[in-house]
Amino acid sequence: MRFDYLIVGAGLFGAVFANEMKKAGKKCLCIDRRSHLGGNIYTQEENGIQVHKYGAHIFHTSDRRIWDYVNEFAEFNHYINSPVAVYGDELYNLPFNMNTFSKMWGIRTPEEARAIIQRQRAQAAQAVTEPANLEEQALSLVGRDVYEKLIKGYTEKQWGRSCTELPAFIIRRLPVRFTYDNNYFTDRYQGIPIGGYTQIAEKLLEGTPVRLGVSYRDFVVGERGKGALGSGAAGASEGAAPGSGSVYSRQGDSFDRVLYTGMIDEYFDYCLGELQYRSLRFEEELLEDCDNYQGNAVVNYTEREVPYTRIIEHKHFEFGTQPCTVITREYPAVWNRGDEPYYPVNDEPNSRLYERYVQMAAGEKNVLFGGRLGQYKYYDMDKVIAEALKMAESELKKD
Repeated sequence: MRFDYLIVGAGLFGAVFANEMKKAGKKCLCIDRRSHLGGNIYTQEENGIQVHKYGAHIFHTSDRRIWDYVNEFAEFNHYINSPVAVYGDELYNLPFNMNTFSKMWGIRTPEEARAIIQRQRAQAAQAVTEPANLEEQALSLVGRDVYEKLIKGYTEKQWGRSCTELPAFIIRRLPVRFTYDNNYFTDRYQGIPIGGYTQIAEKLLEGTPVRLGVSYRDFVVGERGKGALGSGAAGASEGAAPGSGSVYSRQGDSFDRVLYTGMIDEYFDYCLGELQYRSLRFEEELLEDCDNYQGNAVVNYTEREVPYTRIIEHKHFEFGTQPCTVITREYPAVWNRGDEPYYPVNDEPNSRLYERYVQMAAGEKNVLFGGRLGQYKYYDMDKVIAEALKMAESELKKD
């Protein structure tokens, strides 16, 4: 069978692209190395609770077009993201707002909070005029108290490095609100899909054949033992039918174009070196004799000595009343080849390396690179959808 596109990755980017191509009458085949659809937004029902298997995902956007689009595939509840931070025996609301400051300093008014933060910022400015690292940047933005209790330990765990070794650009801005408002996001639209996120991927991919549990390398190269993935994709075209114009053909199927949403450096077999990522490890636990473990969906642990960054209690995303509960402890981890890559390390050396891969990608005339891994960029879900729609629109204009 002849396909217009081979879509590598059944996550949100690939699924949206597939849906748009299907609506335009294009034929796509989607593959994914995992055994399920949805990529990192995958949810699985356990004891009546939708468990976010790859960490908490809260959909939020200010783009009405994107909100209307995603609501075609799921009904959303009115969940508001209001995480809590634990520092020792102290409990603070996030984001940094008047509830946070009132608890931290025993004050009541925005004027009092501003005065304390301004005084601490001024003290930091006496020592450093131009922040050279994350610690200096944070101190210049919110002062020492907020930094020491709510930023330092959490950030060092997340990135596996001291804040004095992290670049300042990671926190160019820190949201500080002088209102009693615990809503983490300021976007107009926010919620959790009732029944989980997996249904969105399933509906987006309806009508598109999907093969799970197969990597791009295995699918393209097969038993022929081709070399690097980059040359493998182009090199596989050696097996295409004469005059077909396809990128390659395999087992009777031919593909004109490839959308690749995996790691761009892996596509080229890391020939220029590895891009860096941070990974995560999840420790899930079913508490059969507990119906409410922590009273909130997300609780952050900001001390460096606590090995995990947060605990997620999944039932609270959908206001669950089940007699049991499921929690997940989230541990930051060093990324090594073969691990799941979660957060691109977009510092200067990695950005330069990525640009070199982009130059190589430009030579792959029939291969598109999209998504968080293909574009080496952290995306919120609404931005993933927007970028996938943009790429699909651009492709269809070429016809």
